[in-house]
Order: sequence, then C-alpha cells, then structure tokens
Amino acid sequence: MPLFQQESLSLHYLVRGQGEPILLIHGLGSSGADWSMQVAALERRFRLIVPDLPGCGHSGPLRDACSIANFAIALWALLDHLEVKRPNIIGFSLGGAVALEMALQRPESVPRLALINSLASYHIDHWRKWLEARVPRMLITLLGMKRVAKMFAARLFPHPWQKSMRDRAAAVIGSVPAASYLAILKALERWTAFDRLPSLISRTLIIAAEHDFTTVAEKRLLARRIGAEIAVVQGSRHGTPFDAVESTNASLLALMMDRPLPSVVAWTCDEPKPIVPLAFAGSLAEEHECGPLGRSAHT
Repeated sequence: MPLFQQESLSLHYLVRGQGEPILLIHGLGSSGADWSMQVAALERRFRLIVPDLPGCGHSGPLRDACSIANFAIALWALLDHLEVKRPNIIGFSLGGAVALEMALQRPESVPRLALINSLASYHIDHWRKWLEARVPRMLITLLGMKRVAKMFAARLFPHPWQKSMRDRAAAVIGSVPAASYLAILKALERWTAFDRLPSLISRTLIIAAEHDFTTVAEKRLLARRIGAEIAVVQGSRHGTPFDAVESTNASLLALMMDRPLPSVVAWTCDEPKPIVPLAFAGSLAEEHECGPLGRSAHT
C-alpha cells in the first residue's frame, strides 16, 4: 500500500483499476479496507483511489487541528500528488461529510458525488443527533473502546446471520485509539456545510438506509435542497455498504456511468443465504454472509 507524505501529513492509500477516477472515503472507526465489496464491483471500469484518513487505518496519527475541512485538504493534496484533477467522490457517513466538503472546496473539480448515510451538518439540532454524538463519548470514557465497539457492532449488524460482520466490526472499531475516535467525532459535530450548498454543482446521489441513525426525512430534505437523486434502502441500517451490497453497488454504478437509477424495488437490504450441508463434513455450516467483508465502520 503506497504512502503519501507531505510535511506533517502521512496517508496510506490504495489504487486499483483503470479509467475515470473515483475517490472512496471511509467512515469513522475504520479504514479504506471497508470498501472491499465496492472495489470489487467498480475496479473493472474505474480507477479507484482508496485512502485511510489521517489518524485512521495505516495513515499517520492526527497531528494538525482535527477538522472535516483539514481532512478534505489532505485528500486534495493526495489527489494533486497523483495528478487526479477531476475525481468522482464517494463517501460513507464521516466520509460523506469529507466528500461533500471536498466538492465544496473545489466545485468545478467533482463531476459526480455519492453520499451514503451522511448529512450536510452534524451540529446538534435534534435529540437523535445529541444521542449519536454525546452518548458514545460518555460510553467510551466509562467503558473503553473494546466494550463500546461490541455495542456499536450489535447496532450495525443485529441479525443472527450477520455474526461474522458483527464480530469483524467489533474487532476493527475496538482497535481504534479512543483519543483519535473522540477527536474525529468532535470534528464532525463542529462541521456544517449548509451555508455553502448553493455552490455545489456535482451530480449527486444520496443513499439513505431506512433504519439509519439519522432520519431519512433529513436526507430527503438535503436531496431536494441540492437537486440530488436519492435511493432509500429498505431494511438497511447504518452499514449500508455492507448489509445492502447489491443495492449500493448498482446505485453507484448507475451514477458513475450516467445511467438511470435501478428500480425502487431493487433498493433493499441483502438477505441471508440459506444454510446448506457441507459436502463431506457431515454437519451444517454455522452461518453464511451476503458477501465478503473487509473492515467495518461505525459512522
């Protein structure tokens, strides 16, 4: 995995495929490895740049002031280094905030933008946002990252057939230093893009989970405000790139290839595959997932 270094900035990143460039930005508590199921679908047609944000994954620790704007500046520095002038950008949760910030910093440079379970502001203006911002902070302080990570993972992947996803999410989130996690959470809470939205000119897709931590109504309002298309994924929770792989990938491909979005009936959470006997073991497989999982994210 290549390393980009510039002054105090140190970013690990992956480049896969060839064609029009797409930058994929992961969520809080994870790394670029979260995109494994999307990389598999997109790399045949596009050049994918998949970084670990500062303080995340294999990138260097947080050094400068932690802010969504600084994350966006860091990723533009990486793209400038790679001579990528007009990237399409896909962001999940925290990564969606960074993606939107990037598109607002250089409006003419982002032709297509996809925001997955993300908002244009995380200022606390609703009790649900208070819960999602302040309760994790209190729990991490009291219980530590590993125990809280298990609680987060259970919210992300509550079904019995999702045990493998749940265990991986708990392990990945639990390995994040508490100081880094809390610093990024505070940066997200301070960030807003509302006053700059009129400058956004990217063709934009919002993917919203039916059971996300924040409401679908708020995402519909954002979609109307910026003229975005929206796909609401029925049955999905916050981890839509993992629990609704087919819907996510089909919608992203439609955006990136300037095609109509799939029919609404296609926007559903993945379902468990049936348990079948192992050919020679004489026992049943314990569980089956909807697809391979890289590293999981909380937000």
